[in-house]
Amino acid sequence: MSDEFELDTADLQRRMDGAISNLKTEFASLRTGRASGSMLEPVQVEAYGQMTPINQVGTVNVPEPRMVTINVWDKGLVGKVEKAIRESGLGINPQLNGTIIMLPIPELNEERRRELTKVAGSYAEHARVSIRNVRRDGMDQIKKAKADGMSEDDQKLWEGEVQDMTDTYIKKIDKALETKQEEIMQV
Repeated sequence: MSDEFELDTADLQRRMDGAISNLKTEFASLRTGRASGSMLEPVQVEAYGQMTPINQVGTVNVPEPRMVTINVWDKGLVGKVEKAIRESGLGINPQLNGTIIMLPIPELNEERRRELTKVAGSYAEHARVSIRNVRRDGMDQIKKAKADGMSEDDQKLWEGEVQDMTDTYIKKIDKALETKQEEIMQV
């Protein structure tokens, strides 16, 4: 029976890649003093009875380095989009001009930069927890196979493989966090 056990490392890797991808999306939402359309990606608007990403209710543009504009397609949603941006915690004060919402991006002061590095750190910690959860699932599969008759040598081999994969992904998270924190602190 132990010869039949094959840990689905591709599935574990796919799930760990998903955690890294999610982290990169969260990092993109952190503003670094420059305007970027991606900073609005996590903001959801209540539209047509469900939560909808901003880019599905209007066109997001970056006409200049310190300005993001959103041209809302439905006039009835302008107020809801403005409210969603105000409540998103991005620290941006939207200005209305008809169906166009202008978001002037203020300079980041030292205190705000430090706050953003802490937020980036918490995003990274969430990603690490996700990686560890995937690792735990893999280890549980190995323990189950051990109970079903897998040899101890095979168990150690598979556990080593899962741990190596985990360590690799944790290092990727740490590197991404370090890069993002440097970007945020850059004046």
